[in-house]
Amino acid sequence: MKFAALLALTLSSSAFASDYDLVIRNGRLLDGAGNPWVAGDLAIKNGRIAAIGRVQGLGKREIEAAGRYVAPGFIDMMDQSGDVLPENGDAVNKLQMGVTTVISGESGTPVKAAELPKYFRDLERKGIAVNFGTYYNATDAREHVMGDGAGAPSQVQLQAMRDEIDVAMKAGVFGITTALIYPPATFQTTDELVELAKVAGRCGGFYATHMRDESADLLRAIDEAVAIGERGGVKVEIFHLKAAYAPQWGRLMPEAVQRIAQARARGIDIAADMYPYTAAGTGLSVTVPSWVFADGRDKGMERLRDPAVRERIKREVASGSLPGWSNLVEASGGWGRVLLGNPQSSEYERFRGKSMVEIGAALGKDPADTAWDIVLAALPKRATGLYFMMDERDVETALRQSWTSIGTDAPAVIHLGSRDEPTVPHPRVYGTFPRVLAEYVKRRGVLSLEDAVRKMTSWPASRMGLVDRGVLREGLRADLVIFDMARIDDTPSYEKHAVAPQGIDYVLVNGKVTLENGAYTGAKAGRVLRHACN
Repeated sequence: MKFAALLALTLSSSAFASDYDLVIRNGRLLDGAGNPWVAGDLAIKNGRIAAIGRVQGLGKREIEAAGRYVAPGFIDMMDQSGDVLPENGDAVNKLQMGVTTVISGESGTPVKAAELPKYFRDLERKGIAVNFGTYYNATDAREHVMGDGAGAPSQVQLQAMRDEIDVAMKAGVFGITTALIYPPATFQTTDELVELAKVAGRCGGFYATHMRDESADLLRAIDEAVAIGERGGVKVEIFHLKAAYAPQWGRLMPEAVQRIAQARARGIDIAADMYPYTAAGTGLSVTVPSWVFADGRDKGMERLRDPAVRERIKREVASGSLPGWSNLVEASGGWGRVLLGNPQSSEYERFRGKSMVEIGAALGKDPADTAWDIVLAALPKRATGLYFMMDERDVETALRQSWTSIGTDAPAVIHLGSRDEPTVPHPRVYGTFPRVLAEYVKRRGVLSLEDAVRKMTSWPASRMGLVDRGVLREGLRADLVIFDMARIDDTPSYEKHAVAPQGIDYVLVNGKVTLENGAYTGAKAGRVLRHACN
């Protein structure tokens, strides 16, 4: 029998007395803690790791893993699946990346704080294929109390926001989030966020943030996040750490890393996650200065139709960032490096993957008008773009830091392989975790295999307080991935993002085989992970 066939062979031992539910034989066991692999077997019983080493007993089922690595399941530290999983709990694109646990909530939860217990129960009742934990968005609390416009909350309104977050924390969220480049989050001040963070801090929670600026004012944004953590008494997680500013590629990221390291040396519990790509992906409306939305989103879109407003904001985009607004056009190096992702309208469908300069030339329009016309044509949906703002040197610098973990900034998909999902059509949706292994371990040698796996397993588990998973250890939850480093590859690309990566053979979630030979089995053994608030 050929080696490849032997690897895929699954043996049935049902004719004999079995000691375990499943035994994985002859794997290269990577414990997730950063140690070198060791040869051995791993047995599972009742959803937990029951034995590691040379397992003498039989399993009801056995998987031959010779030549493959067996590691803890990967943990996605910046997931966007909170509103997807209630509709489709399969999360196949996550499983195909080796992901067994997702931490969601940057963009909020689909329900209000008081409805979270039911939301969690419904997810468990319907079934989910991965473990799911979430934060609660501080801007959602603000919007529920005072709408989506600018302005400072009164003391009564601020207390109502605190109360909302307190309810969310007691329901089991891991902390609060912000996404401070998007209105109305843009209008929240540092002092307001400190007061809200204090509520999460009472429960040992997080302040997790898409910072106010990831470009020219990156260092100031880090300082704000540190201040909120220090004054609010919370742990700080920086979402998708990047130095997204073409004029300072190669210089800004080392300074950002030093700023975070200095905060950690002072005792601030701060860390960051990241995705291993040079393009960001978000809505095209972020190219509009925040002041346009000061009276709410609907009024802002109305203003965007006004030619006089357009002329003003064109000048502002050309001049650089404004107070309270991060200019992603400047950060990318111009409209020629802003590409159309999902137009969400048939009128512009043929221009997917083209830059605003290219589309404008084809239509005889200014690139700024092009972008904003696409935004308006998509309403009420959200047109998206790809912003090529980062440099590989900076990606590598961030990856090398011991305190960075990995997050996709992407949801589970509803329809596998479709490019018409409402998310940004970015390769991170299907390829993030295999890319770390294929590109930064195998091809470039930026990380050792052991450290790359640590960043995706034990470190995020420790960070989030998930004490029952994240390492290979007897008694812990059997969230596992079996992968082949010889075949591992991040096949998704910017041109064709909705394709499966290669080399992830098996994924087990709480002891259930959920991905087999790269295909979803239909198992839904995932659990809702709740943060304890005592």
